[in-house]
Amino acid sequence: MKVGFIGLGNVGGKLAKSLLRNKFDLTVRDLDKDITKSFLDLGARVANSAKELAEQVDLIITCLPSPQICSEVMEGTDGIINGLSENKIWLEMSTTDEAEIKRIGKKVIEKKAIPLDGPVSGGCHRAATGNIAIFVGGERAAFEKILPALTVMGRKVLHTGKLGTASVLKVITNYLASVHLVALGEAWTVAKKSNLDLNKAYKGIAVSSGNSFVHETESQVILNGSYNINFTMDLVLKDTSLFDQLAEKLKAPLEISPKVVEIFKDGKEKYGSRAWSSMIVKRMEDLNKINFRAEGFPDELIDNEDEQKGYEL
Repeated sequence: MKVGFIGLGNVGGKLAKSLLRNKFDLTVRDLDKDITKSFLDLGARVANSAKELAEQVDLIITCLPSPQICSEVMEGTDGIINGLSENKIWLEMSTTDEAEIKRIGKKVIEKKAIPLDGPVSGGCHRAATGNIAIFVGGERAAFEKILPALTVMGRKVLHTGKLGTASVLKVITNYLASVHLVALGEAWTVAKKSNLDLNKAYKGIAVSSGNSFVHETESQVILNGSYNINFTMDLVLKDTSLFDQLAEKLKAPLEISPKVVEIFKDGKEKYGSRAWSSMIVKRMEDLNKINFRAEGFPDELIDNEDEQKGYEL
């Protein structure tokens, strides 16, 4: 199977490298020429346009920052759709809107190709070792056809149902992670002002009913002070807004979600759109004139688990 990958950013670049490590025939495209040059040096081919890439491969993967950018890459004159033909598969691995994935999916189907949505979850550091989770929505037969590629990019792979279901599930999981991150800012504030040993507090939370994946990962770079989680404020604001908009569309009144969106809007305004998303806790540090520093925590997360072949859940 020949694979094409468009979008070699913090997550996409790591997923694409997993394909290369596992000897997939890979063609890439990204606007950053230095990044594409690095992939060329690793053995990948580089396409001159999204259309050209789609024409050359069997599986086209996109992993892009926003639904708007995905639309441009898919629907432009030199876009993917104009390079599609019968039985090619498009896999959208970005976090995106269910309605948008279905809208573009219809255009893919008109070309007799097959659309799938396949967002990932589990942190950028795990994407580097193929130890990330992947949700996939769409035609079951197409999912099974690309499963060999999915199981080298991810450890746990879940077929969620029809096209769009994976995107809904991903928006839900990202919302939960964002709520946990905001809550951490308040939890660390109270721990600090109570004069707790923050190293011991970290361990205590990690073995308690209050533990979360966000605590185990993001608390480490918060306590270090780097905040470097390899995910930016604008992306979290996009994800939380997608969740809030979905709830509005479903006519489901919510209480916490609108406040979370407001908090991340404030974080983006205070620290910048490209600030690490973990810096949202700095709102509490600044408000209370404290910091959450502790010794012995890394400035960046590294997945130390051995790379293993993934499997379907």
